[in-house]
Parts: sequence; C-alpha cells; structure tokens
Amino acid sequence: MYYIGVDLGGTNIAVGIVDENYNIVGKKSVKTISSRPFEEIVHDMAVCIRDILTQYDISEDDVASVGIGAPGSLDTENGIMVYANNFKDGTDIHISEMLRKEFDKPVRIGNDANVAALGEALAGAAKGHKNCVMITLGTGVGGGIIIDGKIYEGYRSAGAEIGHIVLIKGGEKCTCGRYGCWEAYASATALVKQTKAAIDRHPETIMSKSGTVNGRTAFEAARKGDKTGLEVVKNYIEYIGEGLIDIVNVFRPEIIIIGGGICNEGDYLLKPLKEYVNKYAYGGKLNPEQEIVAARLGNDAGIIGAAFNGI
Repeated sequence: MYYIGVDLGGTNIAVGIVDENYNIVGKKSVKTISSRPFEEIVHDMAVCIRDILTQYDISEDDVASVGIGAPGSLDTENGIMVYANNFKDGTDIHISEMLRKEFDKPVRIGNDANVAALGEALAGAAKGHKNCVMITLGTGVGGGIIIDGKIYEGYRSAGAEIGHIVLIKGGEKCTCGRYGCWEAYASATALVKQTKAAIDRHPETIMSKSGTVNGRTAFEAARKGDKTGLEVVKNYIEYIGEGLIDIVNVFRPEIIIIGGGICNEGDYLLKPLKEYVNKYAYGGKLNPEQEIVAARLGNDAGIIGAAFNGI
C-alpha cells in the first residue's frame, strides 16, 4: 500500500506518495495562493494527488490514507484547522472533511512541525529512536516532540509550542505578545537582529561590509576570526543551548534534531552546542551524553511524517 503525505504551507502545497518503507516514490507541488477560499486550496490539493498518482501509474485503490501537515492551531481529532494566520480563510476549516469529499480516503491532519519531527524519527536523523525532539530554527522556533514513537500534542493538540518557553523575563518582545521567549533569541530572525545590533556597536567588524545581513553573516565572519562575529555566534549558540537544556531536563530525549537553514553550519554549530548542553543539563556528565544532530530530510520530513501520522 501507499500513503499520501501533504505539506500545506502558506506558499506551496507539496504532495508525496510514500511507500510502506517510508520512501517517497514521487512528489509534486503547486502554489497555495493563500488569499483565496479554502475550498479552492483543498480542490488543488486533490487534483495534485490525482495527478501524481497518474504520473507514477498508481491506482487510488492502492492508497491507504492521506495525511496533511498544516500550520497553526489544529483540532486533530476532528480534522479541523482552528486558526492559521497565514491564510486569509484560515479559521474553523474542516479540512479533513473537505478533502474526503474530493478524494475518498481517510484523512488525518497534524501540526507541520510535529509531523516533520515524526518524519525525521521514522526515516531521517532520528531513525531507530523512539523518543526525540526536533527544533526548527527559522522565522520562529518550531518544535515537535516524539514519545514512544508517537507525536505528543498535548490537550486539544495545543502543546509542544516550545519556542515560547521564556528564557529572560521581560526580555525581547516575541511575536506571540510575551517578552523573553526562546523564539525571540534563538530563531534565525533573532540571529539577524543580533548581528545587525553587533554591527551597529562595532562598525569595524568585517560584517559591516557584508551587504545584506542574513543568518549566515555572523557565522561566516566568525570562521574568518572576526572578534564581533565570534561573539555573536557564541551568544547565539548559548541562547539555543539554554532552551535545549530546559527540554533535556524535562524530556531527556534520546536525540535532539536541529532543523532549519542554521543547521547547515554543521559542526561549527553542533559541536559547541553539544558541549554547552551536556555541561549544564541537570546531572551534567553523570547522565548519558545528549546526542544533538542536524536534520537530514529537509522538506521531505513533513511529507513522510504527515503520511504516517497516526498509523
């Protein structure tokens, strides 16, 4: 049998056919156009599913189910998108029911960060591990928690918002409205803000000549030995590390996966991060060393995790 995984984003709808061994047989994407009515979005989702099945000569009878990874607040039990702010029509959307009318198969939904964590656990960086946490460092800080091989969602699917644990009471304002959230310090957005502030304080830094500042700017300067770049990177890694220590102290996962573009820094990020977490997590070296790795599957994690969510 085959399983369909759908990664529903504000920009693209990515659809994949996944076999029983978690291999993506084929995939296709179309533009979401999030400003239109949701019925049109779901219709395009169904058309994309049929197109890719036809392309790979797979019958609908050979499809067991469809899983959707979606952003925002979800009622996963009833298949409802409660609210997603990156869709114009993103409130109280009965997305599972809508898709079943277009494509008559069982449909499940899950938070996009959660299903990405599941995908990495099934077929990626955490393969073989039953208990893991995935952190995605992007515009914000996304998180997914896997316990005994299953997604932990919390009451009414509203848990695992680990980007909003508070590091510094009264600190930087977060997009959620609170102050001092981990997201306000450890996201790629926060790193850009920290880099720009450092350039303002230290105009002599080579980063002042880098043009557009992005998440790579400070790391590139640090690799060249720039003092200000080194300081920004050190502080940023410690911000990430402080949040991870909280997660380790609560869950003690077998493995932590770091996703997002920042993970492309490889050991330059991961090695000092591991050292920091293992030094300061409760019990220190008396406990097993915490494994921290980079995500491997990229956007495919969401497709695979969505396809097998709840199976």
